[in-house]
Amino acid sequence: MSSRKKPSRIEPFRHKVETDPRFFEKAWRKLDDAIREIYNHNASGLSFEELYRTAYNLVLHKHGPKLYDKLTENMEDHLQEMRVSIEAAQGGLFLVELQRKWDDHNKALQMIRDILMYMDRVFIPTNKKTPVFDLGLDLWRDTIVRSPKIHGRLLDTLLDLIHRERTGEVINRSLMRSTTKMLMDLGSSVYQDDFERPFLEVSASFYSGESQKFIECCSCGEYLKKAQQRLDEEAERVSQYMDAKTDEKITAVVVKEMLANHMQRLILMENSGLVNMLVEDKYEDLTMMYSLFQRVPDGHSTIKSVMNSHVKETGKDMVMDPERLKDPVDFVQRLLNEKDKYDSIVTTSFSNDKSFQNALNSSFEHFINLNNRCPEFISLYVDDKLRKGMKEANEEDVETVLDKVMMLFRYLQEKDLFEKYYKQHLAKRLLSGKAASDDSERSMLVKLKTECGYQFTSKLEGMFNDLKTSHDTTQRFYAGTPDLGDAPTISVQILTTGSWPTQPCNTCNLPPEILGVSEMFRGFYLGTHNGRRLTWQTNMGTADIKTVFGNGSKHELNVSTYQMCVLMLFNSADCLSYRDIEQTTAIPSADLKRCLQSLALVKGKNVLRKEPMSRDISDDDNFYVNDKFTSKLFKVKIGTVATQKESEPEKMETRQRVEEDRKPQIEAAIVRIMKSRRVLDHNSIVTEVTKQLQPRFMPNPVVIKKRVESLIEREFLERDKTDRKLYRYLA
Repeated sequence: MSSRKKPSRIEPFRHKVETDPRFFEKAWRKLDDAIREIYNHNASGLSFEELYRTAYNLVLHKHGPKLYDKLTENMEDHLQEMRVSIEAAQGGLFLVELQRKWDDHNKALQMIRDILMYMDRVFIPTNKKTPVFDLGLDLWRDTIVRSPKIHGRLLDTLLDLIHRERTGEVINRSLMRSTTKMLMDLGSSVYQDDFERPFLEVSASFYSGESQKFIECCSCGEYLKKAQQRLDEEAERVSQYMDAKTDEKITAVVVKEMLANHMQRLILMENSGLVNMLVEDKYEDLTMMYSLFQRVPDGHSTIKSVMNSHVKETGKDMVMDPERLKDPVDFVQRLLNEKDKYDSIVTTSFSNDKSFQNALNSSFEHFINLNNRCPEFISLYVDDKLRKGMKEANEEDVETVLDKVMMLFRYLQEKDLFEKYYKQHLAKRLLSGKAASDDSERSMLVKLKTECGYQFTSKLEGMFNDLKTSHDTTQRFYAGTPDLGDAPTISVQILTTGSWPTQPCNTCNLPPEILGVSEMFRGFYLGTHNGRRLTWQTNMGTADIKTVFGNGSKHELNVSTYQMCVLMLFNSADCLSYRDIEQTTAIPSADLKRCLQSLALVKGKNVLRKEPMSRDISDDDNFYVNDKFTSKLFKVKIGTVATQKESEPEKMETRQRVEEDRKPQIEAAIVRIMKSRRVLDHNSIVTEVTKQLQPRFMPNPVVIKKRVESLIEREFLERDKTDRKLYRYLA
């Protein structure tokens, strides 16, 4: 027999449960007493477990609202007592008392929060109330920090301490740090509204006055150092006792008041501003100016603008000064020194800023092209270095010099003019044997080819090839002509017309000894090369002459072909007049006068004697062999007196040749452009042609227009029938 167990159930009390009507009052009194003890630093005797349970029961029995209100009243009462104590603190004890009470309140809040943890977790989120700890902070803010008697006093005290520190006093940074941290703990808005904003306003006023005082009595460099010092001080101040976000704001204030508001006056300051720093190489001050004005809008662009103007102005004075134009080598060396100086400034003081380097390049390009003799002078400088530079310096030094010269070359707008002069100077070096190093010569060609392309250097390379071919031809001549007897030995350089800068000249009358062997070489060469023509360039050769003077001294003279022709006349005459020499040799008058000057008027090289003695050669002068000539050297090299620079007529002639050479290049560019575009207006053609030819030279728009007209006449182009400004390409 089985029995079934009835299921159990919980039934409510059959009678009403009566709770203690004074339950809340009794429980709150216990909590109230506990909070008082906590604020009085007597919390060690409290049972936090019992207090937690009391608060728990109050919330559980729906007394949460009353408990929250009572807690608020309680903390307000305690804070009122604290407020009175803080207000009573005098002088430097004010912040000390404030900090002490803040620490007490913080510790009390942590204990109260632990006791009321259940209310924090259950009642407060449900009823959207402020958590206990945050409530305590809000009450502290409203009751203490923003009380009428404390609010203004707190701000004034903090700002006064900062002002005293700025003026050199030592303050209690630890107390400042704890006070500002209190404001930050109360919320970012409290820190910003009650401290940061007024702090920035007062700082702006302070630095505005200080900057005005400094700028009246300091040089630019001194002022910048003071500005940098203030920026460093403010950054350190923020790191010690302010919010990190304040750093950017106070920096902006200092920059605005001390730098931005005085930027133009500082940069342009007479005797100490940017120009003075550039002139006197004040790298440290320039570095500081670059660094500080990096923070200012348009700071760097202002520095660049002033630097550009200064470089252009000084550069213009340099390239247009008639005195400096007298020595081309020194002229270019000054340009290189100036470039080195500013490159060093940009690298060292301006952090190698590309925008500053570009501005510098623009300035140099501007003033170098103001003087149309710069291409000639740069070529003369290279000529000077490659003639004698290698003997005094190693190859690395010469390579460095050539690299620097190439920087100036890049600035030239008339690179084709440089090519013309360089070809002339290279030819003289190669033909006279004065090139110091074949490697350096070829290195320069490689640099030019890299910069301008093969077309630029093709003829220059042809000159080197001609020298090698000439050497082989001379060897074959002597190998194939054994019966020369006592004829002078000649070495012939055969120059290809077009590769060399040869100019049509009248061949002078060679001495009979030289004329015979030279005619034999002509016959040999033309016999092996059909259809060619040889023209002797007697203005370009050299000769070695063995000489015995009346005093018995023997020397070997290295002279030009013209000088040889003159000297060999004295084998059959003791005295010759200028007119006799000119008539016999047929040397052009200007060349003959330079030749005689070098033979008779150069001290230590005067193998001839002139009467009457004067610096200039005249038609009535007579010349004799200088029997008293002596020299410590057996081999005496007699150069030709010649001006380094071109004379004005020569300059005009070179310019005309360059202009003529440009015409076919401009026409070729126009045809290339029109062939691809078919139809184009005049302004577009000018723009495109300029763009294409700019790496070689800057074409003149007037010349472009003339070349267009020429192409129309030759039926490469035609004008549009409806719009005369349009051109059409004719296939």
